[in-house]
Amino acid sequence: MSQSKLLTPQDSLVAVMMAVSASDENIRTSELMTIQRIVNHLPVFHDYDIDRISVIAQTVFDLLEEEDGLDALFGLVREALPEKLYETAYAMACDVAAADGHLYETELRLLEEIRYELDISRLNAAAIERGARARHATL
Repeated sequence: MSQSKLLTPQDSLVAVMMAVSASDENIRTSELMTIQRIVNHLPVFHDYDIDRISVIAQTVFDLLEEEDGLDALFGLVREALPEKLYETAYAMACDVAAADGHLYETELRLLEEIRYELDISRLNAAAIERGARARHATL
């Protein structure tokens, strides 16, 4: 069985979020809490086995250590994730990136790559990004 057959659409969403969190090589508690909150509350995860998060996280970490690991990750995501959930994946990625109140250069580059790989239009991406900024604003 190929590795891609092991990923569900929900696994793909988790993988994208974990990749954003790991992109700066510093996985923050606020990012992990955001991923946990998203998985616990959004309808797309209603039947998701939360224990899979650690398995998917390790898969992402392993892939990111490989030379072409990011390309492999996007290949797995595109294969498992229905196109109608591409913007959902991008919105979740933006929420994770914004979770700690600071967008790092590596996170911004990965978000740009996600936009490209999932063919998110610039206008739609801007709206999604603005929503994430609004949700994570502080006083």
